[in-house]
Amino acid sequence: METSFDLLVVGRGIVGLGHALAGVRAGLRVAVLDRETRAIGASIRNFGFVTVTGQQDGITWRRCRRARDIWAEVASQAGIQVHHRGLLMAARRREALTVLEEFAAHKMGAGCRIVPGKDLPPPLRAGHAGALHSPHELRVESRDAVPRLAAWLAEAHGVTFLPRAAVLGVEAGAVHTHAGKLHATHIVVCPGPDLVSLYPEVHARRGVTLSKLHMLRVANPGWRLPAAVMSDLGLVRYLGYAVAPSLPKLRAVLDAEQAPHLANGVHLIAVQGADGSLVVGDSHHYHDSPDPFMPQAVDDLMLDELSRVLDLPSPQVLERWVGYYPSGPDTAFIEAVAEGVRLVNVTSGTGASSAFAIAEETIASLLGQNAPEHAREPNA
Repeated sequence: METSFDLLVVGRGIVGLGHALAGVRAGLRVAVLDRETRAIGASIRNFGFVTVTGQQDGITWRRCRRARDIWAEVASQAGIQVHHRGLLMAARRREALTVLEEFAAHKMGAGCRIVPGKDLPPPLRAGHAGALHSPHELRVESRDAVPRLAAWLAEAHGVTFLPRAAVLGVEAGAVHTHAGKLHATHIVVCPGPDLVSLYPEVHARRGVTLSKLHMLRVANPGWRLPAAVMSDLGLVRYLGYAVAPSLPKLRAVLDAEQAPHLANGVHLIAVQGADGSLVVGDSHHYHDSPDPFMPQAVDDLMLDELSRVLDLPSPQVLERWVGYYPSGPDTAFIEAVAEGVRLVNVTSGTGASSAFAIAEETIASLLGQNAPEHAREPNA
């Protein structure tokens, strides 16, 4: 087995694969290590929804715009299907529409437009106050896209994948595994929700815990979504909408009318695949060691919001699963933990939306290059 590379990446989720891509684009010989034989974590348990609109103003928003562009490039090259583009943020209430109007008037709403309630396309239910349409998003099927991305990196770019490689320790220039030592000038550790095996002190210092979320797959409803769909509850979860002055007023209304949804971190995202089925979610519960159980009451809250937003009064659930991802005060971090070694984690639900851009920053840092354009402060 070859033991020396230019770049070793620990973790083959979307963050690790993003760093493998950035590495080969920089001309490096790359190997990816993981204890599993395939991605089984958060990277395949999500919506595959690359979200720009509503992301936090600043570096997160710029990262997501850049990552969306990379996704578009990679999808066409790797044979990854983009199932739909854009976002309809439905406003069930007048207060939500006011938030969206204020957002659309802000620089964060560039390229977005308000759709009056009377002009909303089916299958959105009649009676909504309106919606915000964003053209910026795209959606892939995560459980297909992530394996295809890995296969393409191996076949087209010569990335070496080393499965069943349990990493015991990392030091400058070397990664220790149960099968022996691997060497590289540059090392990136992307542990995802494993907050204790490597660098637990960094995760503890940064206040990182885990978020558990419920996800559902709903049978083909017989119609097609024109775009990904979200609703009022998402406005108080996505930090980018904080630029709207009337957001507190909407929050007060939601506190009064949908307190159980808020208490369980429920908001609506609905996306559709080639077979017509919908991936629907999600909820948020936080703990250092989340339990594996899925109370039906939480799923009922998600399905309630789905049926209030879309013309789907009796959704048929085909699959249910839980996902876990790191959550902390920062949306993501890149930390130098030794010479030539970076610890990278996305500590929010933005992994699929931002990982490719974060990877470009990491590789530039390791190679001593200037930060990518998206990572520079405007007017800097």
